[in-house]
This record gives sequence, structure tokens and C-alpha cells, in this order.
Amino acid sequence: MSSPPTIAPRDKAEILAQALPYIRKFHGKTMVIKYGGNAMTDPELQADFAEDVVLLKLVGINPVVVHGGGPQIETALNRLGKKGQFIQGMRVTDAETMEVVEWVLAGEVQQDIVGLINQAGGKAVGLTGRDGGLMRARKLKMIDNTDPSKEHDVGQVGDIVSIDPSVVKALQDDQFIPVISPIGFGDQNESYNINADVVAGKLATVLQAEKLLLLTNTPGVLDKTGKLLTDLTAREIDELFADGTISGGMLPKIAGALDAARSGVNSVHIVDGRVPHAMLLEILTEQAFGTMIRSH
Repeated sequence: MSSPPTIAPRDKAEILAQALPYIRKFHGKTMVIKYGGNAMTDPELQADFAEDVVLLKLVGINPVVVHGGGPQIETALNRLGKKGQFIQGMRVTDAETMEVVEWVLAGEVQQDIVGLINQAGGKAVGLTGRDGGLMRARKLKMIDNTDPSKEHDVGQVGDIVSIDPSVVKALQDDQFIPVISPIGFGDQNESYNINADVVAGKLATVLQAEKLLLLTNTPGVLDKTGKLLTDLTAREIDELFADGTISGGMLPKIAGALDAARSGVNSVHIVDGRVPHAMLLEILTEQAFGTMIRSH
């Protein structure tokens, strides 16, 4: 690991003083963080992320982490000789695949994140949708993009029915940091694999979070010339959808972000997870390290 740059004590004090107004403003507020991309696979960025989460908690902000794990699931399926199948970008999740999804997300990935946060001095606790009845789900109905009369069966892929945040709030009150796997459960106790961006957005809404932060492998939302758009309103996002500026893999992420912003989350930040400590820089400084979507 590369050694950090040497900063003079006076400069360190100045940096901390500049962060103070933001710490005061967000003290006691909840921030939901969707953790994914490079930040999740690069060891140095993993350590940075864990330190950022612990620091937020120590200064009185309540972070809630929701994680993905697509590449890790793919690796596990390959080891079992099972080839992933996708329909309209959604992983077809049969019963066997769902078993793999559960042990990768709720076992391997979640416990790695919990361990990293605890190692950095925090108190993290792993949850799935089953814990405390957190997240009820039903089978996702996927309508064909070209033929609305046709419906695809993607197996145990879920749509959120309801979120009961009481277990999350109880953990926060006891100074724990919840780390949530995007797995819901149905009426017959069956498991459902749910898109982590969707879970993070709905959870932020239910918890009345101050901010939703989505860590990605991109600088944020770019205009057609490749320039970063640092500050957008819901109306401006609609225009970017309409003219095709936002497309492809960014569509579901932005749609979830927009939904959260319209449902009471003050601001949504799409943050470049490849930048060390990008999350802290976005929250506690004036400098933009991504795109902020405001609710108004």
C-alpha cells in the first residue's frame, strides 16, 4: 500500500475546520450508501471505504451500507460450471443460482465488508431482508421491451413489496453500522435476488435519509461531450433521459436515484468509487467528486 502524502499539521487543522460546517449540518442524519464497483474489489479502496464509513459514524452521521456483488456471483457460478443467463440485463435466477446468490452476498461479500469496517474501528452488523422482517418481496414481472403483451420469467428475481426499517433503526440507536445484502423474502419464505441500487433507493426513502450515495465505476453523469455534470435537478434528469444522454447501464441507476430524490431524500450523489475517499470528499467538502441530484 502506498504511503499517504505528508501534510503539515497546520494544513490538517485547516482541512478539519473546513469540514466542520458539514459535520454540524449532517449530525444525527442518516446516509444510505450503495457500495459496488472498483471500490469493492480494489484492496486499497476497500480500506478507504471502511475508514470513511467509520469516520462518518464517529462524527455523528448514521451510515447504512447496501452492497452488490455481481462479479463475485459470476465467479462462484463459473466455479460450479454454471453459465449465467441474462434477459434484458437481468440475471435469470433459478433455485440453484439463488442458493449461490445467497451464500455469496449474505456470506462471503457481506462478511468481508463487516470485517473491514470492524477492522477500521467501527461496529458493523450484517443483515438480509429476512432479518427483523426488513424486506418483503414478490417475483418481478418482466415485460418484454419490444412486445408489451409478452412477459419473461427470470426466476427468483424480486420486486420490493415493503420495507420495515425497525431493525435498522434499532442498530443505529446502539451505534452499530448496518450492512445490508439485497435479498428479500416472500409470503412462502422464498428468497428473492433484488437489484442493489433499487434496494438502496427504497431504503433511503423509508429511512428518510438526508443523502443516498451510489458508488460507481464512472465519474458520474456525463453530458454528450463527456463533461461531468455535477449538479442536476429532477427536471434536468428527465431532459437527459429524453434526449438519450443517459442510456445503457446508467438508466436503472439514475431511475432509482430520481425516485429517491422525488420521494423525500434531500440529495442523491453518484460518486466515482475509483477515487480514494471520494465519499468523504463528496459529503464533507465543496469539491464535487460525482453528480448530485437534488430533489428540487
